[in-house]
Parts: sequence; structure tokens; C-alpha cells
Amino acid sequence: MGEKADLTRRNYLTAGSAVLGSSLIAGCSGDSSDPSTTATGTGTTGESDTSTPTDDGSYTASIAPVGDVAFDSVPQNVFTMYNQYADMLVALNHGDAVNSMFVPDMAGPSMNHYYERLGGVSFEWEELPNPYNNFSKEFFYSLDSDVHLLDPAWAITQENWDVTDIEEIADNVGPFFGNFYSGTHSEPQAPYGESYQYYTLWDLFGRVATVFQERNRYEQLRAVHEDLVNTIQTDLPPKEERPTAVRVTLGDGQFWTYHLNRPGFWLADTRPLAANDAFGDETWDGLWGSVGYETMAEADPDVILHLWGMTPRYDMETVREKLTSHNVGSELSAVKNDRVYAHGMRYHGPIMNLFQIEMTAKQLYPDIFGAWPTYQDGDHYPEIPSDEQLFDRDRVAEIITEG
Repeated sequence: MGEKADLTRRNYLTAGSAVLGSSLIAGCSGDSSDPSTTATGTGTTGESDTSTPTDDGSYTASIAPVGDVAFDSVPQNVFTMYNQYADMLVALNHGDAVNSMFVPDMAGPSMNHYYERLGGVSFEWEELPNPYNNFSKEFFYSLDSDVHLLDPAWAITQENWDVTDIEEIADNVGPFFGNFYSGTHSEPQAPYGESYQYYTLWDLFGRVATVFQERNRYEQLRAVHEDLVNTIQTDLPPKEERPTAVRVTLGDGQFWTYHLNRPGFWLADTRPLAANDAFGDETWDGLWGSVGYETMAEADPDVILHLWGMTPRYDMETVREKLTSHNVGSELSAVKNDRVYAHGMRYHGPIMNLFQIEMTAKQLYPDIFGAWPTYQDGDHYPEIPSDEQLFDRDRVAEIITEG
């Protein structure tokens, strides 16, 4: 393991903070409770952090709400929680540094379903522990991570954690470097709200790239993303000609519902497609809501994107059977027209974002971007003919594996 990364400045305030209950796996498991509220933070930033190493090789990276973090060397042993950070490390060719990951038996296979289409890119997840199962200081000490890609503002919402625990782990193990609430632009609890900033997925990726001194890989991948988004948005039809769509997860007798076009990197795969969100005017107490079949029938979207449908957590054949066997569900336009699609993961990083944008484009606008191929549960991301691909797989694989 490399030299321990050194935290030189903390924005951690010493004011006490009430501990909030966690809803980490809400939306995966069907739990809709969430402590977050509508964002009132300090705004967004489109700037990506850069840093030039000093003569002794040390360098600094910056992220809100942590502040500036100095590193003696590139981290070799890295704590990750949400899967976007693991995907970022794979994109930077540092996937072998990951020492933990949220629900690895769901996320790991799902990530590799995408990586299968990138020659030489894969991720070893089988032996990784799930931090959510043991979110204790003892667990953090046992991992002995060089850096924790984790937002301290989120960490203090967990049971038995407060700012002093964050400081202890940062001082004795390794610094924190993460930003959670940019996912939905929801509001962090005190004492972090005043120092908070919101980032896009790709701006957040840029800051992580600085930690690993991989700005060149980051800039090249960002160019691929920008080209993909520009290509799609140039060809989008007028708003009135776009389909109505919902992003949902089917539960027992109800649909867990999510927005398509709101701010936040959790929507970085649907927002660029700008479909007409059938529930776009709805405001929920938490980050998502739930509706019954009758409400879904009233909205009657043209397209149903089933979140987590390409993960081992859901069987899309069963999902479709539930819909077609229900007296109301069977009458939904998306069901009758065979436009209920397996969708990706909400916690997705840059590589997954490329694939999930392409996927969503084909599911929403097949006449423009080519039809989405048939997908069977457990399959890898479908092979798409090269002339129908919306980004160059070989180019992405080359950037990751060769730099």
C-alpha cells in the first residue's frame, strides 16, 4: 500500500449534529422513506478541479464540503460506498484499488455487463465487503484506506456517527473525498450546508481524477461524453413530439416513481434525453414517490423505464408478467405497445453513464437512434451494430487501458 494520504485542511465544523436515519437502499428495495429535503445549498459548479504536483510529488485536490486535500502519492487502497465511485476508478484504470462497495453482488455483475463491450476492461468485485452491512469506525480502521470516496455530510446521517468520528477517521486512517447530495440536489444537514456545492456527474469525476492524477484520461472520456450528448440533443424532436415516459420500479401493487429531468447526477442518464416526464409536476416528500395502478393509468406513459431492470435484483420477465396479468396494468399503452424496458442503475459512474444514455436514447427514440435490441435477464449489455452505436467502444476501451 502506498503512503497514507494526508489531509491538510478540513472544513469540518465542530457544531453538534442530529443523526438522521438512513435510506441508503431505498429505491432498490422499495423503501421510500428519506430524510432529505429540497435543496437550498450554495449552488452548482461546472468547474473541474486541477492540481499540479510539487517537486516532492505531493499535490492537492478539492471537493465540497471537504475542502482542499493534500496527497503525498496516488492512493492505492480506496474505500468506496456508492457505485459511481467504483465506476470512476475503473474508468481511470484504478479499479484494483477499490476495497469496498455498496451491494457488490448487485453492482459488480451490472458493471461488468457494460464492461463486456469494452475490450480489456473488467472489474473484480467478488471479494469486496459491503460497507452498508458494517458502517462502523472499526470497519474503517480494518480497511486502512488511503482515501474514502465518501461524503462526510452523508456519513454523519448514519447511526452512531457525528463530526468528531469523521475527524478521527480522517486523521488516523485517511481523508474523506466525496459529494453525495449532488445526486439529487437535496440539502445536507448541519454543519455542512453552508460549505456545500453541487456538481454534475462529470465534474465530480474530474475531481476524483485529480486525486488519482489521471486528468488526461478524464479529459478524453469527457470529450466522448460531450460528443454523445451533443449528437443526441442535435437530433431530438420538438418537445411536443417527444414521448411521455416514467422511470419506475414495480413493487407489490404499486410503482416507486422517480423523475427524469430534475437536477442531480442520479438523473445523468435520462435528463439529456429530455422526454416528457409523466410525473414531472409531482413533488414528493423524499427523493421518490409511489403511485398505484390507477394513477399510472391516468398518466398512461408511452414508455416505462424500469430502474434496476438490468441488475440481478429484478427479473424483467416477471415484471412484464405482473403488468400483463393485472387488469389495469395490461391496459397501459407502454405495456400494450411492448415499451416496458429494463433500465440501468441509478448509482452510475462515467462508463455506465455512456451506456445508459445510449440505452435510453434507443428506448425513447427508436426511429431516430435505432431500436433497442431484445434484452434477456442476466445478459450483458446487448451487442449493437457499429453503425448504430452512439459512441465508440474501442475508443473508450483504449482510453481506459492505454491512457
